[in-house]
Amino acid sequence: MNFDYNEEQQLLADSVRRFIQKGYDFEARKKVVLSPEGYSESVWGTLAEMGLTGIPFSPDHGGFGGGAIDLLSVMEAFGEGLVVEPFLATLMGAQCVSRAGSDSQRKAILPAVVEGKLKIAFAFSEKGARYDLANVKTAAKKSGSGWTLDGEKAVVLGAPAAAKLVVSAKTLAGLSLFLVEAKAAKLRPYRTLDEMRAADVVLQNTPGELLGAEGKALPVIEAVVDFATALVCAEAVGAMKFSCDATLEYLKTRKQFGVPIGTFQALQHRIVDMYVAYEQAKSMAFLACSQADTAADAKERMRGISAAKIKIADNARLISQEAIQLHGGMGMSEELKVSHSFRRLTMIAQQFGDADHHLERFAGCG
Repeated sequence: MNFDYNEEQQLLADSVRRFIQKGYDFEARKKVVLSPEGYSESVWGTLAEMGLTGIPFSPDHGGFGGGAIDLLSVMEAFGEGLVVEPFLATLMGAQCVSRAGSDSQRKAILPAVVEGKLKIAFAFSEKGARYDLANVKTAAKKSGSGWTLDGEKAVVLGAPAAAKLVVSAKTLAGLSLFLVEAKAAKLRPYRTLDEMRAADVVLQNTPGELLGAEGKALPVIEAVVDFATALVCAEAVGAMKFSCDATLEYLKTRKQFGVPIGTFQALQHRIVDMYVAYEQAKSMAFLACSQADTAADAKERMRGISAAKIKIADNARLISQEAIQLHGGMGMSEELKVSHSFRRLTMIAQQFGDADHHLERFAGCG
């Protein structure tokens, strides 16, 4: 497999990195994180102007017809910059519409997403379900010509900023998806450990619109979550790169006994291990994104993405912990970006399934 970006991907990655370096540095990010919204509408508009929100959607709806591979360089740059805007959350919700929605639903929603005018969140997880996507207690029942939903969704990323929610719920026919107006639900918003914004969503006789065929939602949910898993693998690679580069720079400048601590052989071995783990993770992120786009069937896709997530989770832990230890006590301080990368890598290791979950899934797909 060729692990180099093609010309278009490299140009896109360079433009995103330039934007992050100039308009989204660590100090600017701090202000965004501490703002009431937890994201910047101005930054969101810039991401849309750059065409990032349209990459994985059909040209029929204003997109570019790309896939996870085309988003790999974008997510890697987001990982380096620790971008907190609800980009992935909106892509997940819009992917549900793209994959399962009717023509009229796609036309009503996807162009607005591509233009940056609409944010969507995907409410699929519930308390006690762990990583079982089929473990859903939220119920939907017919109400006149529409549907009403009752239940509670947990840790819905991007929900506080979203105008619409895609919600998984059980009907008499089985697991289904519904479009819900965010203002019709009760949201309990909060900031996560890695400084994203999420909410628990309470649905009480909340009106919803059926998205796709009733009772046929599980394959769509699995495909969308696998797509998102591949993208957070790519994001992790960017955060790992920053952690490695920042730690190497610290070893070159921090002095002990009158010499840079990077001259100590024991520390040289540890930084080399970090870079080896980063290169392994980069290869596995390419695998995950490739499988999300081109796998022959669901089993092949799930096996490939689980293999990548296992390695990403393990290496995220190694690199983030080594970065903190090699920085010493100051590595834990709020003022140092490496501590925030540690948080994001820790969360990515758990997001959409930890290493144990994906080991079990990998074995089950054999």
